[in-house]
Amino acid sequence: MAVTELHLQDRLTRLSLTPDLGASLINWEAKSTGQALLRHSDPTALASGTPRQLACYPLAPWSNRIAEGGFARPDGWQALAPNTAHDPYPIHGSAWQQAWHVDLHREHHARLTLVSEQPFAYRATLDVHLLEGCLKLDLRVTHLDQVATWYGLGLHPYFPRYPDTQIQAAARHVWLAEPDRLPSYQAEIPPDWNFEAPGLLPETLVDHAFSGWTGDCIIEQPGAGYRLECRARGTEHFLLYCPPGQAFFCFEPVSHPINAHHLPGRPGLRLLQQGQAMSLGFSLRYRGS
Repeated sequence: MAVTELHLQDRLTRLSLTPDLGASLINWEAKSTGQALLRHSDPTALASGTPRQLACYPLAPWSNRIAEGGFARPDGWQALAPNTAHDPYPIHGSAWQQAWHVDLHREHHARLTLVSEQPFAYRATLDVHLLEGCLKLDLRVTHLDQVATWYGLGLHPYFPRYPDTQIQAAARHVWLAEPDRLPSYQAEIPPDWNFEAPGLLPETLVDHAFSGWTGDCIIEQPGAGYRLECRARGTEHFLLYCPPGQAFFCFEPVSHPINAHHLPGRPGLRLLQQGQAMSLGFSLRYRGS
């Protein structure tokens, strides 16, 4: 499918994005080498019509999965249906499955907005800045319904994975699950998932949320000749997804763990009244070798 593409650039990098597919980033690359800094989206990926094949997309008004067919709001039950063919749970909110509007487009800055009625009324804004090799993403959501509702946010970037890819991201705990259930309790982080110091990505599947995150992350790509120095705000959680045998991994800053709507205390969620807002930011600074 043909989609609208917007292009940003600074002295060091160039970026393409599309409002049509959930405000997704398409490609971000270093000008001097053409090196992909997020997972490269080729024409086939772009033609697929899904953000899941692209480089990054916003998650609103929640991130990851919600069980039990919905969640409790102050006025009663908010029913949710599965929104993909591959997952029995509603996943990643509704913003990624809608076309956004272009409010602003300049050389270094784009602002995209979405006014949604699904599954309740909200307005989302994504500001994308590019300056001196730093990609800055600011996601904000405002509740428009009369009845208060629980909200969460996230960003879903895909990064290239090489044999020598390392990450550093200190956290305190990991969320684990009983067999055939969504995560329900926190545990100590296993040594091969502990990235307080830089470490190689695990060879086995990781698809877990981590809590007690400082908001800092370094992604080292020695063989590709660069690193990304990352910083998040509005969150103490990240989700790490490492599918075995794939040339990518996901490091997702999120405001809450998986299925937080059904966890004690609803960790990381915000109950927003009409007109109230919450936000999440993520910056990625490119450092070439």
